[in-house]
Amino acid sequence: MNRVKIFNLSACSTADVRNVAGQADSEYTILYTRPTEFRFVEFGLERLLQVADSTAAVIAYADHFNGESPCPVVPYQKGSVRDDFDFGGLLLIRTSAMKEAVSEMDVQYRYAGLYDLRLRLSRKGKIVHVGEFLYYELDTDTRLSGEKQFDYVNPRNREVQIEMEAACTAHLKAIGAWLKPEFRDVDLSEGSFPVEASVIIPCKNRAGTIGDALRSALSQKTSFPYNVFVVDDNSDDGTVNVIKEFLSDPRLIYIAQPAGWHGIGGNWNAAVHHPQCGRFALQLDSDDIYSSENTVQQFVDAFREQNCAMVVGSYEITDLSLQPLPPGKVDHREWTPDNGRNNALRINGLGAPRGFWTPLLRKIGFPPTKYGEDYAVGLRISREYRIGRIYDTLYYCRRWGGNSDSALPQETLNRYNFYKDSLRTWEIEARIAQNSK
Repeated sequence: MNRVKIFNLSACSTADVRNVAGQADSEYTILYTRPTEFRFVEFGLERLLQVADSTAAVIAYADHFNGESPCPVVPYQKGSVRDDFDFGGLLLIRTSAMKEAVSEMDVQYRYAGLYDLRLRLSRKGKIVHVGEFLYYELDTDTRLSGEKQFDYVNPRNREVQIEMEAACTAHLKAIGAWLKPEFRDVDLSEGSFPVEASVIIPCKNRAGTIGDALRSALSQKTSFPYNVFVVDDNSDDGTVNVIKEFLSDPRLIYIAQPAGWHGIGGNWNAAVHHPQCGRFALQLDSDDIYSSENTVQQFVDAFREQNCAMVVGSYEITDLSLQPLPPGKVDHREWTPDNGRNNALRINGLGAPRGFWTPLLRKIGFPPTKYGEDYAVGLRISREYRIGRIYDTLYYCRRWGGNSDSALPQETLNRYNFYKDSLRTWEIEARIAQNSK
């Protein structure tokens, strides 16, 4: 038997996967999923096979070159269930495991066939990342990372996303991590608070945008008292001077963080645990502005009407002049009340702006990170509680060159993706444990 047979699988239907499995007659099958060509570095294939043999992997994949540029990828783990997980274009698959997985496929997908295959394979054995540059390819998607991250909310991709959700849901059920649509109730009247709502604005070196954010937050019209927290994390660019221009407003509470590491999560914790924090803690990033003077009122109304522990709104991507940028409005309409918290494990975020019921948020707390802190809290809340939605545009997410996620180096993007996969791993393990009780 030949050791390897190579197939191009840029199409991803179940029928395409079945066709490959039917033709595969070697010990290993290579699926190349890009519409471009690849070539191994010298002895790269031999090295990939060696690792697959040594580890009994069902899938082995490797770092590679995009043209001449090194393109490392991240290790696979239990929480690597997002459908856009980047293996690179080349997957070495143990043929016997592939044929077994394909024989068990019971749904005919137009778009999620390959995703379904690798989820099934992950239940049969190890998926091994080889942290060595073993081949060359050319990735023709040259968009910045800040543009690619919204592909899954593009309405043109809706049919694809429905299939991906179905495949992921089936996988979560198979591993015991799927949650039924049963939720704990919340008593929104619990506790005593000085105001009904607090807008939380963490910032660091945002002298050019923090004034707009504060004006937006302080101009809200509400039927209840609210306040605004600005938490400065040791800015050294004049941000504090801009903040001081607004301190004559008694509703503004300024927290100057001490030296040391806090991250966005730590800045949120400082505000949420402050005695002046309101019953509901509402997000506004220091780059952004609310879309109208009614946003805070809409948030609180949604908490009351939907009786939930967290509310997620919708936003529009713009430049600093509020001119629309692709993909425009991001409303996460893929969310459903029954399956949203399961599908949340597949996608890279729950949406924004976010509002939290403060008593629960004080118990859970944010991880002290500068990325993914909101996703961590959202996953944790969704494990037990309802998350409400507002599909109206509540704020403008303004993209500019200084945004933390507008264009990330590959190493930073990998670190962020690995962290979010870790959050999913921990959450999946917690859900499996919860279901086993």
